[in-house]
Amino acid sequence: MGSILLFLSGLAVIGAWWLSRQGLASKPWLEQGVAGDLPDEAPAPPYRVGLLILLAVIGSLFALFISAYAMRMQLPDWRSLPVPRILWLNTTMLALSSLALHGARRAAERGEMAELRASLLAGGISALAFLSGQLLAWRQLSGEGYFLAANPANAFFYILTGLHGLHLLGGLAALGRTTEKAWREVVTDRLRLSVELCATYWHFLLLVWLVFLSVLTGWAGNFVDICRQLLT
Repeated sequence: MGSILLFLSGLAVIGAWWLSRQGLASKPWLEQGVAGDLPDEAPAPPYRVGLLILLAVIGSLFALFISAYAMRMQLPDWRSLPVPRILWLNTTMLALSSLALHGARRAAERGEMAELRASLLAGGISALAFLSGQLLAWRQLSGEGYFLAANPANAFFYILTGLHGLHLLGGLAALGRTTEKAWREVVTDRLRLSVELCATYWHFLLLVWLVFLSVLTGWAGNFVDICRQLLT
């Protein structure tokens, strides 16, 4: 349960940071300016708020699965499966993908199209490498006899990693549209917004994966035990 609280706390921090950047607490009626002066291409805060709501829903779903994992592993028929070493390489690929999209966001803010396009491609390729590595991990485990229905621990591993992979695939679809848009036009507010949303989504999925990895490897439980010992 400690890992669940840790995950939800991280999600709350992300939500607070997100809201602080969106200016939701601003008072537009106190702002001064010429009423007739409207920007040529106004930003779209509803898209940012929509992404925040989506991340909250996805985060709640993942938290429920982690909660079920924590409760189910207490039963006597639970047999932990070995963590494939390729997961560490996969984690590196996902971190590189997230870093590349952060670079794409910075390039979009500066209007550097060449760097933006290269960063978007690097992010997409690294994400595909992560998904390919996940499939190799599944193949390795099934080849060693750790099938989906053989043990509850096996089922949770496949479900958690598969659910995360499906969300990453959805993000790749949005990233593909953003990359295609970056090749067709110069940097606009709408393109900057698309890159920003993709980068935020990628950072969130990286955070979720790190939580998953800490739970699957037992690090989360060890961390909670250490905290309990320090507090008692």
